[in-house]
Amino acid sequence: MAKLAKFSDPAHVIAQSVRSGQTSASDVCQKYLAEIGKKDDQIGAFLEVTTELALAQAAAVDATVAAGGDPGPLAGVPVAIKDNMCIEGIPTTCASDILGKWQPPYTATAVERLISAGAVVVGKTNLDEFAMGSSTENSAFGPTHNPHDLTRVPGGSSGGSAAAVAAGLVPVGLGSDTGGSIRQPASLTGTVGMKPTYGRVSRYGLVAFASSLDQIGPLTNNVHDAALVYQAMAGSDPRDATSIPDSGDDVMASLTDGLAGLKFGVIKEFSDGEGFEPEVLASFRRTLDKLDALGVEIVEVSLPSVEHALSAYYLIAPAEASSNLARFDGVRYGLRVDPGADVETMNRATREAGFGAEVKRRIMLGTYALSAGYFDAYYAQAQRVRTLVINDLAKAYSQADVLCSPTSPTVAFKLGERMDDPLTMYMSDFCTIPSNLAGHPAISLRCGEDPQGLPIGFQVLAPALGEALMFRAAAGVEAAVGERIA
Repeated sequence: MAKLAKFSDPAHVIAQSVRSGQTSASDVCQKYLAEIGKKDDQIGAFLEVTTELALAQAAAVDATVAAGGDPGPLAGVPVAIKDNMCIEGIPTTCASDILGKWQPPYTATAVERLISAGAVVVGKTNLDEFAMGSSTENSAFGPTHNPHDLTRVPGGSSGGSAAAVAAGLVPVGLGSDTGGSIRQPASLTGTVGMKPTYGRVSRYGLVAFASSLDQIGPLTNNVHDAALVYQAMAGSDPRDATSIPDSGDDVMASLTDGLAGLKFGVIKEFSDGEGFEPEVLASFRRTLDKLDALGVEIVEVSLPSVEHALSAYYLIAPAEASSNLARFDGVRYGLRVDPGADVETMNRATREAGFGAEVKRRIMLGTYALSAGYFDAYYAQAQRVRTLVINDLAKAYSQADVLCSPTSPTVAFKLGERMDDPLTMYMSDFCTIPSNLAGHPAISLRCGEDPQGLPIGFQVLAPALGEALMFRAAAGVEAAVGERIA
């Protein structure tokens, strides 16, 4: 099998080297742009490579260093941005034809904060259209390939960013996580992917899919880098009404405190074998054995409501998508198909031509769930299940400090294998959805591989605002497993 996976230099090592003057941001930028040029034709991670912008940002970092200043904790670190986040003057497509060549007049807060911390934006990455998918095959611009096996998917919807990190094209990618869209591709590509507490990272400038679920987070090579990027992005933003109005904890302070005194709760429903590939469970259990050998207390917890969480998610998220995507009508921006009749006909023709099959499926499902005769039976009932999930998680956290599970029930599957089977595709998010429904943070890190060399992910979950605890636990697991570079 063709394989292009490669570790890049860790982001914190690059930043330290640039800040000290040992290397220049411009040299780092040129190196990674060259890697993208050599490899991305085979991977398809990038929709747009922002060479001019990246070189200008790198030069600004070097100028700050030359003047004796500190450009920030991410000085000179190349970053790839999922193409549902706005950057002023750079096309934002959401991997959809309906936005055409729209160029936003503003930049997403999360991206602004990374640039302010010294990061260098090298491009926009592929995704499932409007972040709706688990394979990065539902893109108007073609699929992204998994660097570990180019015949397989990288997961989704943040598969472009995950693949870019896994292939060594960048040390950091940004993704968005609505039902697992950072953590599931992290699992399938062997990277680290983290979803923050809802409201901890601003959603301003993120094109909305499901507004009560979406969160922006990092994809990196190791837990240290993920914590560093999260720390740079997190914090209150007056431009996002759902932003939590405080700056949050310093997650770096306790990152190396180790596992002593922590109690891990193994989620019974995510480790009982049904629907999981045997090697995924075997790798998960080997990781638990390593933690046990280190003296970590491990207990079993139960989340009875997760049996219904997937169904609840696939009612709530499409309902919110149906509302959010109503703005794409061919009137104000993006694609317009003008059949020469009236506005309603133009709206229909534009949406028919501009949206892909999966987006249409979810819009129709969400519109149906919100309709007058079915609102209580579907959408309202799904919100009740959401409350049950929140209550079950609260009970589990009374028994353990953090929870854990496999991240994905399977390793990366073949391109095209699940495109005609939406229900099987949706099962890819079985383990990740509860954290989104509850608004809690969670992280995936590599814990092993199957006999074909395909990565397997280990998920650490924490209660709301528990990022510092989550990163500490994840760093401890990473050290115990020994799968990551420093």
